[in-house]
Amino acid sequence: MDDIERLSEKTFPNGDIYSGDFKELLPNGKGKYTWSDGTIYEGDWEEGKMTGKGQIIWSKGAKYEGDFSGGYLHGFGTFTIPEGSFYSGNWRMNAQYGIGRKQYSNFDTYEGSWKEGVHDGCGMYCWRGGNTYIGHWKAGKMSGRGVMKWVNGDLFDGLWLNGFRHGSGIYRFADGGYYIGTWSRGLKDGNGTFYPAGSKHPTLNKWSRSLGYDDGKNFLSHNLSLNSEEGSAPTQSVKRSLSEKISIGGILKKTGQKSHDSSLLDKNQNLCDPARDFTCHESSGMSSHTSDEGQHEVHDNNTLIYEREYLQDILIKERVRKYAELTCKTKQRKTFNVKKAIRSSCLDIFKGNRSYYLMLNLQLGIRYTVGKITPVPMREVRYSDFGDRARIRMYFPRKGSQFTPPHYSIDFHWKDYCPMVFRNLREMFKLDAAEYMMSMCGDDGLRELASPGKSGSIFYLSHDDRFVIKTLKKSELKVLLKMLPKYYEHVKEHENTLITKFFGLHRITLRGGRKVRFVVMGNMFCTELRVHRRYDLKGSTVGRITNKDKIDQTTTLKDLDLSYEFHMDKFLRESLLEQIRLDCEFLESQQIIDYSLLLGVHLRAPEQKTLLETDAISQGELTIPPTRPILVNHEPNILSKTPGPHSRGNVLRAYSLGDKEVDLLVPGTGRFRVQLGVYMPAQAHRKPHHGEADSEYERFEDYDAVLFMGIIDILQEYNVKKKLEHAYKSLRYNPLEISVVDPKLYAKRFNNFLKTVFPDLP
Repeated sequence: MDDIERLSEKTFPNGDIYSGDFKELLPNGKGKYTWSDGTIYEGDWEEGKMTGKGQIIWSKGAKYEGDFSGGYLHGFGTFTIPEGSFYSGNWRMNAQYGIGRKQYSNFDTYEGSWKEGVHDGCGMYCWRGGNTYIGHWKAGKMSGRGVMKWVNGDLFDGLWLNGFRHGSGIYRFADGGYYIGTWSRGLKDGNGTFYPAGSKHPTLNKWSRSLGYDDGKNFLSHNLSLNSEEGSAPTQSVKRSLSEKISIGGILKKTGQKSHDSSLLDKNQNLCDPARDFTCHESSGMSSHTSDEGQHEVHDNNTLIYEREYLQDILIKERVRKYAELTCKTKQRKTFNVKKAIRSSCLDIFKGNRSYYLMLNLQLGIRYTVGKITPVPMREVRYSDFGDRARIRMYFPRKGSQFTPPHYSIDFHWKDYCPMVFRNLREMFKLDAAEYMMSMCGDDGLRELASPGKSGSIFYLSHDDRFVIKTLKKSELKVLLKMLPKYYEHVKEHENTLITKFFGLHRITLRGGRKVRFVVMGNMFCTELRVHRRYDLKGSTVGRITNKDKIDQTTTLKDLDLSYEFHMDKFLRESLLEQIRLDCEFLESQQIIDYSLLLGVHLRAPEQKTLLETDAISQGELTIPPTRPILVNHEPNILSKTPGPHSRGNVLRAYSLGDKEVDLLVPGTGRFRVQLGVYMPAQAHRKPHHGEADSEYERFEDYDAVLFMGIIDILQEYNVKKKLEHAYKSLRYNPLEISVVDPKLYAKRFNNFLKTVFPDLP
């Protein structure tokens, strides 16, 4: 304390004034600093910087009172501006960070988690008019699970993205009616069920728990308690210090104009009220039903419900059913799912937390392999790169070793097959090693999917949806390794190939010698567009139909379920069928059978007129009016950036645009590069389909469509045993299906069938 000098006042050449305690010519202790523009700080100082408790009042009237550290607003404090806005809560490096409450000048309020000055995490926003949102936020917008309640009594509980309802949700009307379905960018999009007021409906708690929460009340309090611990998390960006101008070198240099305008601290303006648009928008789609159907206060199993399908908020299909029928359907689906789960868990190593451990092991192994192979100079692959010695092996003990880090999983042995080959394949597919690592091994991790087929394989999806990881049987691993040299040549020669993209092949050996084999593949449905239909097409009729009572949003349909044919631009169709022919020739040469065309269809309702017409979405400098998808001349500099591994391949040419390279302009979404199997436009024409119920109708015969496709299941090798099995099945069900056992005939039938799916324009 003896070396602290107390001065009554010191004036600097630029007009700034400081009065208070000094230590070695620097403010230290209590003091008051007045800038020449009238801004005043009074409080604690430490070695020339505002640190401790204090108050700063800007010349325009804004005020902050609370904690400072190193010249920053840091800790807990209250910030107010004369217009009536104030924030009280945690700060980090001059930005709201942690838990806090803000009242805006128009009397809207937000209370919850903040990050870098914007809503991020869990919080509650109340509009002045009485509407309320409780749920997750990201970068200042409603994103994740949340509940919106309107002042008129309507309520939406579900998923959000960038301020729009996006994903699964429940919309409850004030009169008691419910709509349970899916949304895209604020519009009903996909399948859903409408329950009129007074009718029975499924237990909503079960639906809520399916998203991972019990109810809205616990949802908020639980997440706030978690986020309160995040207030001390490290920040990625450092803003300039408020006292940065106070130099250690020459008492107080450059202490002129205040370094921060107080308006920058209030940059997060209040949100526009979405209630007006949302309420009106939903009412326009439902009010006619709720007003009429709400009169039936019937509480028995004969109550009518309405299974519907929407495209961009336009009703295209409706099926009227009795509640008893839906209950029966739900029970059957539960039984079906239990059987699937048992089949998927045929190996006891996947029970309990083992699947979670496998995900961790997979991430550790991939991080090690990619990190080891990436620094090796690029070269062409050699014959030895495909051999038995082309392996990377490593043991990962839980405690770590000289070569591996400690981890929280179980001990395991790692094997990476043909690392140089797959490194070059990733390069061919224009996949950056760092992006691959972040996608597969980032903090967000992988998520497990239900097995979509009969194989019993376990599937994982990367957090950004770019990659699918599938467990393999030993026989499938052998087939892939056997065909890998020819696969590599085929991919190198045909950059537009539709055959599955393989990015890595790995094996994990657990305690006791149990082996789990994985292959990493590209996810062809990684797109901003909702995929409304998924088809697995083989060109067969044996067992190729799906029970309607077992169909839901995620069901992959089969050949006999396909009720559309797709008319494409002449040149696009020719390029597609030619590449399919070349890919089938390759598979035939490898004696592969039983492969499929996985087809994803995004549909657009004709003559779309929606709310988005008054709220066009801007993609960079490009503003896209909400019209039907159209082909336009290729402009690489203004393409929308897509996260999917779809960059490889030629830009396609279209006959309709004079044999020029083309992009696809998709209403309300963006501009995309048209490639074989990716963002391919078509006209979907509905064919007469057998088995449609009398209570079901579809409003339209033709739709605009965007197609995604690829050839999958290419690891089934032809052999005598399979020939006998398929022959028995074929003769039992359909003698014409005997061609399935011959690779050449299978390829011919496959090609001929797809020509009917993509017929020539009439």
